[in-house]
Amino acid sequence: MTVQITPAELEIMKIIWDRPGLGASEIAGALVDQQDWTIKTIKTLLTRLVEKGALATTSEGRRYLYTPKIARKAYQKTAAGQLVDRLFNGRAAPLVAQLADARGLTDEDIAELEALLGTLKS
Repeated sequence: MTVQITPAELEIMKIIWDRPGLGASEIAGALVDQQDWTIKTIKTLLTRLVEKGALATTSEGRRYLYTPKIARKAYQKTAAGQLVDRLFNGRAAPLVAQLADARGLTDEDIAELEALLGTLKS
């Protein structure tokens, strides 16, 4: 089963993937410069992520601490596959071409892609 995570929920997940075991107030503090969300909004997003099975909770006194139940890499792999399927008929090459056209590729990006292709050919 694939967990569908909204863009807003993904912002919460990024914080928790980087620093598992935070409470809602610490998550709000980590997002203060990026989002203009109230603590109520953050708690709503956390509740949704728990209901979806993306987060687990442990209680510490009167508050909950949140930890990821899905790994970042696993989510990225699934989301990338869905994107390629939805927009590029399951083909990765047009996705890379689109990214190169829209954002450009640095020399480092090109070197990483070449190394990846070399690994895949082996």
